[in-house]
Amino acid sequence: MAETSHSTTDAPTTWLPLPDVAERLGLSILKVHQLIKDGALLAVRHEGVRQVPAELVANDIVLKHLPGVLTLLRDAGFNDDEAVRWLYTADDTLPGTPAAALGGDKAREVKRRAQAVAF
Repeated sequence: MAETSHSTTDAPTTWLPLPDVAERLGLSILKVHQLIKDGALLAVRHEGVRQVPAELVANDIVLKHLPGVLTLLRDAGFNDDEAVRWLYTADDTLPGTPAAALGGDKAREVKRRAQAVAF
């Protein structure tokens, strides 16, 4: 098994408050809260307001593999702040961060690594 090389934690570059997430997704704010409650999306306090990293709702949809990755991380005991930290920790073997890789052809690899964290 290849050793995972985690170097630095990068913060998301752009954050969206929940009303902006609702607008981007074309959903009501209640539905966004439901997505968060159901574990399909995560929101953390950033600058005193619950917000979502913008790249997790790229192209007007929640990234396809995000709910599965969040479920695996929560099963491993991660809270939303810890999940954001994991998603934004640079990994030289991806390369980049798991969050960035979720939007590309490495999404299944990110999911596999999240599953490994749970064990």
